[in-house]
Amino acid sequence: MINRVLIRLKVVQIVYAYYKNSGKSLKAAEDEMFFSLSKAYDLYHYLLLLMPALTNYAADRISFLSMKVRPTESDKNPNLKFVNNRFVAQLEKIEQLVKFAEKSKLNWVDHSDFLRRLLDKIEASEIYKEYMESGVDSYEEDKELWRKLYKAFVFDNEELDDLIEEQSLYWNDDKAIVDTFVIKTIKRFAEDAHGNSLLLPEYKDDSDKEFACKLFRNAITNAEEYRKLMSENSKNWDMSRLAFMDVVIMQVALAELMTQNDIPLSVTLNEYVEIAKYYSTAKSGSFVNGLLDAITKSLREAGKINK
Repeated sequence: MINRVLIRLKVVQIVYAYYKNSGKSLKAAEDEMFFSLSKAYDLYHYLLLLMPALTNYAADRISFLSMKVRPTESDKNPNLKFVNNRFVAQLEKIEQLVKFAEKSKLNWVDHSDFLRRLLDKIEASEIYKEYMESGVDSYEEDKELWRKLYKAFVFDNEELDDLIEEQSLYWNDDKAIVDTFVIKTIKRFAEDAHGNSLLLPEYKDDSDKEFACKLFRNAITNAEEYRKLMSENSKNWDMSRLAFMDVVIMQVALAELMTQNDIPLSVTLNEYVEIAKYYSTAKSGSFVNGLLDAITKSLREAGKINK
């Protein structure tokens, strides 16, 4: 699940923190980076558990309405299609998720007000109404419902973003990326499949973990060389006046550009320009793009890279 987009972001964050908290050793900072990455995997589990939590809240609501002094006909004979969703029933039985909930002590029950508000929005939506009124009764329809609901109500949900930020400081910038992994997970489910293999692994393979380690260590240990390249190629710019985050972003970008020969140059440049746009100043994207382009040309001329 942890891909190189997330790794680059975490490396930039930890390199920045390394300089701001100078008391940390390189090894301690590296451990912090891997811990931060593991917390992103925790968030993946936590967001997957939101779907069973909403379903169980809906079931409790139906049970409560049936006990009213004067229940309506719909209270006495509710449509149970949503609470009997087969995809969610399959999801909540996955052992890896069950163990995560037990070990982490993170649960959605503590946020019943949020569940109520989110469920109200879901039940008022056309997505929900069409599903409940559909004459179709299939596993694929059950799964597709949650793909649509997740994209419509979990993506770009400010209340949820705030709630997640309160749960862990490590989750501040992870949700947008992790959301895409949840959608990918929903798509890979099948009615006849079962077990932990339905979930994405923490790392696709050892190469991504090695990429993170190599990128972080090169960004720090070769900092003097990378900053010299920035200074030599930053015409009309005083390095001391640059936004420090811009310097860190370019430092990590150069570590990748000069040590990861298997990654196309365009991929490296685009990734760090996007990080600069999001995490630094308004003009950082164009500045980082221009300076990295100038450095790349000088490195080619010097024969130091052949991308």
